[in-house]
Amino acid sequence: MTGIQRLVLDVLKPHQPSMMDLAKSMCEVEGVTGVNLSLYEVDQKTENIKITIKGIDINYSTIKSTIENQGAVIHSIDEVVAGKELVEGVETPQDR
Repeated sequence: MTGIQRLVLDVLKPHQPSMMDLAKSMCEVEGVTGVNLSLYEVDQKTENIKITIKGIDINYSTIKSTIENQGAVIHSIDEVVAGKELVEGVETPQDR
């Protein structure tokens, strides 16, 4: 299996639907085995969240559609892990 195994997304969403509802809808996407949503910022009308998705051969287009159908928008793709095994990032001198 060489497909996408993990995605980390920066997402802006309205207060409704809740993060729980968004997580549940993403867990229903074929290939997704787990989802983690973390709240980073809240203002009057929106929430800025980080979404980490783990799975087997994750289909980004389906994930994007699922998020947009909930009224949210992807600001950026912050991490993509693909291949036969998960490769963790390592700290380099430039990261310090």
